[in-house]
Amino acid sequence: MAIKTYKPYTPSRRFMTGLKNDDITAKPSVRSLLVKIPATAGRNHNGRITSRHKEAGAKKLYRIIDFKRRKFGIEGVVEAIEYDPNRNCRIALISYKDGEKRYIIKPNGLNVGDVVASAESGLDIKPGNAMKLKSIPIGTIIHNIELKPGKGAQMARSAGGYAQLMGKEDKYVVLRLPSGEMRQVLAECMATVGIVGNEDWSNISIGKAGRNRHRGIRPQTRGSAMNPVDHPHGGGEGKKNSGRNPVTPWGQPTKGYKTRRKKASDKLIISRKKGK
Repeated sequence: MAIKTYKPYTPSRRFMTGLKNDDITAKPSVRSLLVKIPATAGRNHNGRITSRHKEAGAKKLYRIIDFKRRKFGIEGVVEAIEYDPNRNCRIALISYKDGEKRYIIKPNGLNVGDVVASAESGLDIKPGNAMKLKSIPIGTIIHNIELKPGKGAQMARSAGGYAQLMGKEDKYVVLRLPSGEMRQVLAECMATVGIVGNEDWSNISIGKAGRNRHRGIRPQTRGSAMNPVDHPHGGGEGKKNSGRNPVTPWGQPTKGYKTRRKKASDKLIISRKKGK
């Protein structure tokens, strides 16, 4: 997918880029797969902000995506490729032989008219087909990966996302993520073959603040521009360095600091990766 530029009839337009929509073949047509979800603007049920720098943004309907892919034994045909305002990748409308229609995340190489299926095992290794991890050959590139059997995909779902199946150990498989991390996942979990499409999304330039406001993203104030009572980086005369490593407003180290607690299984994988 190519990056497009715009005629600079305003200063901000000069630096704005977007994605061409040549791959989109239809507008939403299945009303039963569209749901109205109220915007929370980062607030919980008490009305308190729990996720900062969020607002309602432009109105949009949620597309119900089939993340579980457990419609075994029934083939489906890709009917359309559609835009989804709730995610940075495209979605594909699948029409199954029994008449049901579902949305799935569109991987690279999946086009209108292609046939996809899901099963426990025995399917061809081609984009869009979903199987249990224990049935996928070692070395295969996959996405839409479950972490708990039957819960639905939670990993490798965004534009350009993928993981590589590196090995199988008892009831687990070992996946290599783009970050280089090696992770164990239960072999009974489902995954889809291929790489999530729209990988050029990371290369676009927003260009102006208003475009982010439409996306529901509010401005963020630098900590160094605040007072000491408001942020660890605040205070000082003039535009001054805070004199400490970057932290959040609550003192948690940031910008590359590892915050995830390593479980015993994670330590085992890391030690094997180092050859211990």
